Amino acid sequence: MTARRIAYQGEPGSNSHIVCKQHYGDWEAVPCASFEDVFAAVENGDAELAMIPIDNSIAGRVADIHHFLPTSGLHIIGEHFLRIQFHLMATEGATLETIRTVHSHVHALGQCRRIIREHDLVPVISGDTAGAAREVAEAADPAQAAIAPPLAAEIYGLQILARDVEDEDDNTTRFVVLSRDFVQAPRDRGPVVTSFIFNVRNLPAALYKALGGFATNGVNMTKLESYMVGGHFAATQFLAEVDGHPEDTGLKNALEELAFFTTDVKILGVYPADAFRAD
Repeated sequence: MTARRIAYQGEPGSNSHIVCKQHYGDWEAVPCASFEDVFAAVENGDAELAMIPIDNSIAGRVADIHHFLPTSGLHIIGEHFLRIQFHLMATEGATLETIRTVHSHVHALGQCRRIIREHDLVPVISGDTAGAAREVAEAADPAQAAIAPPLAAEIYGLQILARDVEDEDDNTTRFVVLSRDFVQAPRDRGPVVTSFIFNVRNLPAALYKALGGFATNGVNMTKLESYMVGGHFAATQFLAEVDGHPEDTGLKNALEELAFFTTDVKILGVYPADAFRAD
């Protein structure tokens, strides 16, 4: 029997790979060079699902996703949160005294400033944290180290010089699972999140009026982000997330009111809320 496939951006050992292994352990995890390749893999049927990071508690939103998701034809069917762990790793024989440079993704370097400063290391930007670990392993140079997730050290045969080197101990990334099929979570089987996009009409107080229905109907909005569409400053698209199911009376009424003041309302997903939200 052929294993089902889930695509992710990055190299083996990346945080996206870790989330795939945690929640889809019996699936084949397929690495892709870019987010565009991940979306294409699912759209073309090369993979059934995609695991995509959408927010980080420190770095904020993953900007590229907001441009790919609305036009992709894919749907959000789930979410997962990952507590980010970064280790300082190097080739066998290297020590904290021998390393001079540290390689990683720009965000990881920015989130691990303390250890870089303590050891007077020169940061070197790589395209991916796991890719940085692979590059350090291939170089086999005791002067080079990488900051990467623990799985990368295991995959590329590197030794851990320091564990949990991230500056903040609450560094968390939220991932969403994408599918070609619109799989809507059932009502009354636990908390549900509804994600949708919309464009406001170019009228005074249009956004205020559009969102008023969520307040008057007692719907909790957990996310509201705006971004430009097609490079036009007058055309603003919003990505929103709310607690609840579209068939709930309050949310149903709020969405009807939203449609009156907006254009192009599109539901991206109705999916179970991860238990992390309740912590």
